[in-house]
Amino acid sequence: MIYLDTHVVVWLYAGKIKKLSEQAKELINDHEVIISPVVRLELQYLFEIQRVTGEANEIVFDLSDRIGLKMCDKSLNTIISGALDLSWTRDPFDRIIVANAAINHNILVTKDQNILKNYEKAMW
Repeated sequence: MIYLDTHVVVWLYAGKIKKLSEQAKELINDHEVIISPVVRLELQYLFEIQRVTGEANEIVFDLSDRIGLKMCDKSLNTIISGALDLSWTRDPFDRIIVANAAINHNILVTKDQNILKNYEKAMW
């Protein structure tokens, strides 16, 4: 099981596979693919500020059909408890996304350099 960061979800939805590293492509093809519910929220935020063309649910449903994307159902309280210790970022989305993946030490596929530097299971 692997988690995807928001920008990876956006690129997959848009068909921008060339933006993904070879390792990211392999991880996505070889594992069950999960997102934190906060990725869905961030996708909606990006839609509202016109940075993406589809609404969050449209993107998630599309990728669910195309690649079997699933939504994580871990307890929000557990996720937030983990996020409280991630003081290396001020970005609330990043804190929650990383904390969600970190609960069971899952891989997080991301190109975000700050996450790659600070979360040992982040891969690109």
